Order: sequence, then C-alpha cells, then structure tokens
Amino acid sequence: MKKILVTGALGQIGSELVTKLRNTYGAENIIATDIRNSEVMAAQGPFELVDVTDEQRIYQVAKDYQVDTIMHLAALLSATAEKMPKKAWDINMGGLMNTLEVARELDLQFFTPSSIGAFGPSTPKDLTPQDTLQRPTTMYGVNKVAGELLCDYYYHRFGVDTRGVRFPGLISYITPPGGGTTDYAVEIYYEAVKNKAYTSYIAAGTYMDMMYMPDALDAIVSVMEADPSKLIHRNAFNIAAISAEPMDFARAIQKHIPEFTLSFNVDPVRQKIADSWPNCIDCSAAEAEWGFKANFDIDSMTKEMLEKIKEKNR
Repeated sequence: MKKILVTGALGQIGSELVTKLRNTYGAENIIATDIRNSEVMAAQGPFELVDVTDEQRIYQVAKDYQVDTIMHLAALLSATAEKMPKKAWDINMGGLMNTLEVARELDLQFFTPSSIGAFGPSTPKDLTPQDTLQRPTTMYGVNKVAGELLCDYYYHRFGVDTRGVRFPGLISYITPPGGGTTDYAVEIYYEAVKNKAYTSYIAAGTYMDMMYMPDALDAIVSVMEADPSKLIHRNAFNIAAISAEPMDFARAIQKHIPEFTLSFNVDPVRQKIADSWPNCIDCSAAEAEWGFKANFDIDSMTKEMLEKIKEKNR
C-alpha cells in the first residue's frame, strides 16, 4: 500500500484509521472521503466528499489521486440497519458493489470489514470456527454475509486483491459509536466517569467479543501488508481480544472507580441481535496466516479508557 482511499472516514473506525494511516504512510497519501464534510480532517490531508452509492464519483476520486488501495468502511451498523433495512441494503451492499467495481477497473487492493454480525443463532456459540454455518437474522448480518461472498467472488473471478476481517464490538474513547449492538461497551466508560453509574440495554450474562480500537487498527494494517501467498482465507478473518458480558466491564471499572454501579433496562431489539451472535470466536486462522495478535485485555483497556476519558473532560 502506498496511496489509500478511505470511505466512511468520519465513522468510528475511519476517523481513527485515517490518522494512523497518515502517520504511517504520509498524510498526502491518504485520501479521506465521507458523505459529510470535515474541516479538521481536510486540514490534515486530502479530503473529498463521496457518496458510496455514486460509483462514478468513487471512480473519479480514485483515479484523480492515483490510489492503489481502497479501504471501504462506509456502512450502516446493526441497530440502525434494523430500523432502516432498505436503506441499509442500498448503502451497505450498493456501496460495497460500487467500490469493488472501482477496485476491479483500476486494479486496486481492497479492504472492507465484516463483523461477528455475519453469524446467526444456529452458528456454534463458543469458539466459533473460521468456517462455519452463517444464517444471520438481521439485515446487517445478511449484508455482511453477502459482502464476504462478494469479496471472495471478486478475488476468484477478477483477481481483485480483496482482504478483510470480522470485527467484534469495537471500543474507543475518541469517536462515539454509531448505532451498533455492542455500543454499551463504550457508553459504560463515559457514564462511569461522568455519573459513576450506567444502565445497560444488554442483559447480564450476554457474552460478546470485543476489541480495543488500537488493536483493530493494527489488524487492518497487518492483514493488508501480509504476504498474499500465506492467505488461505483472505477475507472475513475471525479476530477478537475480549469475550465479556456487562458485569465484566463493571468489575473492571470498579477497580478504578469502586463506587461505580451497573443496572439494567434491556432493549429487546438489541438484545435479540446480541443473542444471535457468538459468545467467543476462534481466531486461529488469522493468527496462523498473518500473525494476528491483540495487545489489550479488558483490564489494560479499561485503565486506558478511563484515563483518556478523564483527560477529555478536563
């Protein structure tokens, strides 16, 4: 990778990934794009307004900047997609098809993330295998499974160098979450600092995989820089760092804020989504094929999250 176009650059992942890529590859080599404008991001490097449902616009920006890689992040997340399934299909699948076509036409390397949302209630819940039954019951999940297959198709049919990972819930102190089922695992830290209490919309005992954002960003760069001859799966690698339920976060927080309390008011829509996802996934394929390794566990992540949020609030 030398020159990279990022879609969805103002989202939870994109806003931090653009910074990391600019620090690594040079600010002038990272073309950030989004449907919204950002004076801050534009001041730090190239920025273009791009709607991913407009294939011609994506093509023109990619060609004008002579990029060699597209990192396609623009999407509606799980809870939002359930409220607007038609819009989710149009953006998630239409945007993916458009960016894949541009990658094919311009011979570009291509990354897009999948998710643990690609699994469903009939998928094995514990140590979910890399290759397993995928019958999701959400629009977001349907989009992700279709996207995984589409990326495989473009690799096998057209030779597009497609790569990707299945992200778990992502936790960050920088950019607020945007409509995901695992967002409680971010909100709980902000509320712990602000109010020393949090009401979870996910029920106690509901385990889901999570990951601290620095590990997620490292994983994107690692899989894209990996030796292609070692990639057996290429797309949708299982990756995760932490399998946790709400009380696990509460206990980790209480080591730093002893008076913190956790209560529950379960949202049936997001709970149903969470119940359809794995408790924990098997990451051995990513570890073997490109050396995936997470550096943060729940305790080290919690310590840093609380410290950084306190700094922001000063």
